[in-house]
Amino acid sequence: MSKARVAILLSGGGSNMEALLASMQGDHPGRPCLVLSNDPKAGGLVKAAARGVPVAAVDHRAFAGDRLAFEAALMRPLIDAAPDIICLAGFMRVLSADFVSHWAGRMLNIHPSLLPKYRGLHTHARALAAGDKEHGCSVHEVTAELDGGPILGQARVPVLEGDTPDDLAARVLVMEHALYPAVLRRFADGDKRPVLLG
Repeated sequence: MSKARVAILLSGGGSNMEALLASMQGDHPGRPCLVLSNDPKAGGLVKAAARGVPVAAVDHRAFAGDRLAFEAALMRPLIDAAPDIICLAGFMRVLSADFVSHWAGRMLNIHPSLLPKYRGLHTHARALAAGDKEHGCSVHEVTAELDGGPILGQARVPVLEGDTPDDLAARVLVMEHALYPAVLRRFADGDKRPVLLG
């Protein structure tokens, strides 16, 4: 049985990408086919290339705010790689409805909150400001709605006395590295039942 081809999009150092790549071995139903970034200097590209994974970059700054032109350029290496699944792993660009619809049902994202709480940015600070007793991360299918789409997995961590946003972020990141690979394995097998950790 052929393996699902997985493309990973990132903007930075790629710690979630590393967790995904490390998981896609042995009997895993997926294999990486591309790591793509909007920043040619993203550290994740170097790490992926060192693992022998094809890499590409489309610098969003070259498009001067023309999102559609940027996305058209981003689409080319994706089409060439022919992924069955796209994993957004710290990809810090909002994608248009047209781009998302092209990959509908095949694109995943990880977000550092227990969705539907705290869509968008600064999730750890917002959880602390709200006095939440627990926090965590979610993996969801990508739709045109920001941080919307069906939830495929969640991992929970306790909020501890004296936590700073950085403390909480570090604890959540550990769970991200466990959750995303678990969801990808299940999703690549055609199973959309949510993975729940913590």
